Amino acid sequence: MRAIRIKQFGGPEVLDLTDLPDPEPDSGEALVRVTRAGMNFADIHAREDAYLAPQHVPFVPGVEAAGVLESDAGKLKAGQRVVCMLASGGYAELVCARIERVYPIPDGLDDGSALALLGQGLTAWHLYRTAAKLQPDESVVVHAAGGGVGTLAVQLAKPMGAGRVIATASTAEKRELALELGADAAVDVNDADLVAAIREANCGEGVDVVLEMAGGDVFDASLDALAPFGRVVVHGIASREQRTVSNAKLLRTSRGVVGFWLAHCLARREMVEAPLADLFERAARGELRAVIGTTYPLSQVRRAHDDLQGRRTAGKLLLDPSA
Repeated sequence: MRAIRIKQFGGPEVLDLTDLPDPEPDSGEALVRVTRAGMNFADIHAREDAYLAPQHVPFVPGVEAAGVLESDAGKLKAGQRVVCMLASGGYAELVCARIERVYPIPDGLDDGSALALLGQGLTAWHLYRTAAKLQPDESVVVHAAGGGVGTLAVQLAKPMGAGRVIATASTAEKRELALELGADAAVDVNDADLVAAIREANCGEGVDVVLEMAGGDVFDASLDALAPFGRVVVHGIASREQRTVSNAKLLRTSRGVVGFWLAHCLARREMVEAPLADLFERAARGELRAVIGTTYPLSQVRRAHDDLQGRRTAGKLLLDPSA
């Protein structure tokens, strides 16, 4: 099979297109012929061995895939379209996935949209319900609103009870997209006074919930923009700039910081199955649209990573293993 293999950590140049033996599923695994592999910013961290979970070379990157079952697997039947979560291996023509992490794709939903709802949709869902514990009419800031998680989080905010929804993004095009998806206001994340810009977008008031994945100065501004009892929910550190928060500052301001990593949900099927069904149903009703960005041929994975890292992309990014 064709696959992308990493033999040493580094930049996009370490992503090598190669031929590997077809994988053979063990007991409890399903063999899936991949039609689309999902790309995430976490894949860049994994490529550099800077991810939350340590990596060991050589490995095939990619933690999510959509495709067709090659044989029966539990209650799932050969030929059925599915999405699956993986420890690694998604950038390939074939993958083996634990049966309990394989989910059928409903009729009427394309593979790319199902992938977006699997990883990034579940993240957005849990950011509101599990991490932020969003309360009715609370104001929400969604950073990176043009990205895979951001485009879904903007759309989910009000159905989940949010009041005013403020999006931030680095380009005018991404901010316009956020407004089209339902944000009440859109702010340039590179504004010289991001705290003031966020508060101005919230009618001069502090905000209740911020979904934050950049780190660095954006994290600092997010914390300072909170109202009393507001929460910053951290779900990434794209800038790689970590921050230390003073417990005294949290005490003085009655603010909170919550971390969220989807991997902690995956071992609990009830934290995936019901939320994913909810997301699929919302999509079927036309209430939720997965914004699909570029679909790159597997042979152009280096360009795909370069575009993603350079913030030149929007929506869910996909790889086509057949090309």
